[in-house]
Amino acid sequence: MKADTPALPRILLLACGALAREVIAIRDANGWTHMDLHCLPADLHLRPSLIPDAVEAAIRQRGAAYDKVIVVYADCGTGGLLQARCRDLGVEMIPGPHCYAFFDGLDAHAARAEAEFTAFYLTDFLVRQFDAFVWRAMGFDRHPELIQMMFGNYESLIYLAQTDDPALDRMAEDAAARLGLRYERRSTGYGDLPAVLSGLSAALP
Repeated sequence: MKADTPALPRILLLACGALAREVIAIRDANGWTHMDLHCLPADLHLRPSLIPDAVEAAIRQRGAAYDKVIVVYADCGTGGLLQARCRDLGVEMIPGPHCYAFFDGLDAHAARAEAEFTAFYLTDFLVRQFDAFVWRAMGFDRHPELIQMMFGNYESLIYLAQTDDPALDRMAEDAAARLGLRYERRSTGYGDLPAVLSGLSAALP
């Protein structure tokens, strides 16, 4: 008689809302039906000091129902505080300084860091939400003179494209023009994110 297949461990992916589309696509493409996704509001990126507390609150509220929690955030401007909090809570988080790095490829992004020191990055999410997360959030709609103050030292806008969408490409190019930056598109797909999630999910404590 054939033995029953052991149940897969239940995993909670606790993610930034800016990554929801990508994480769902990766999970579903790999058939990871044992993973549930819960997203925190993407606008926490506008106040990164709030991210560690928000992540901890979500873990304490939801984590007990799972065998493992994976925090799908990079450092995201917390200055190492999110990594320290995850370590204290005994949960794993994906590596990298920000989502641009793992979409671009962690090693490749680090190797280009000096050459692209004056680059401003957008992902698919940030292209879609450019007005909400950049234009209005920084007050450019009301005070266009702030553009030069905040972006005067930038030279280029690099769109790290997860998908091949001409409409998003046009929106990204328009964002570069509005900021007065040279435009570049780099097709990255999901970068290192699928492999990172696969590796973390496979290694249960």
